[in-house]
Amino acid sequence: MDITSYTDFIDAARQQPEPQRLLFVFAAAELPENANADQQAGFASGQGGSLAPVMCVDKLPGELGGFAELVAESQHMGKHWDVVFAASLSGKGGVAPDSAAADQPFNMMIESIRQGNLSRFLAFDRDGALLQFF
Repeated sequence: MDITSYTDFIDAARQQPEPQRLLFVFAAAELPENANADQQAGFASGQGGSLAPVMCVDKLPGELGGFAELVAESQHMGKHWDVVFAASLSGKGGVAPDSAAADQPFNMMIESIRQGNLSRFLAFDRDGALLQFF
């Protein structure tokens, strides 16, 4: 299945032979304190900077509705974010992984995001548009 939207991601998770737990890491764009004028100008226009993970959540596909619901739930946490990264964790023997099983994958996702290694994850902006990083 070609995933081109949040809905495609949820549908793909529901179609897997083993139950999935979906992992979401929300990140905020930030500019380093020592940024020069060019970097500051680029950042102000939506270019450059880095992404810092600010919160994460794991859900079963059946616990998720549309992207607007995910955004609304994230707003209850009171943390600003610009990009949400998504991945899935596969179950075994017909049993979905529990939340505790997501701890290590979350740590790996967070570290990958901090290092700028983003190609292994889907990424969506606040409007639900699928992002690509080069």
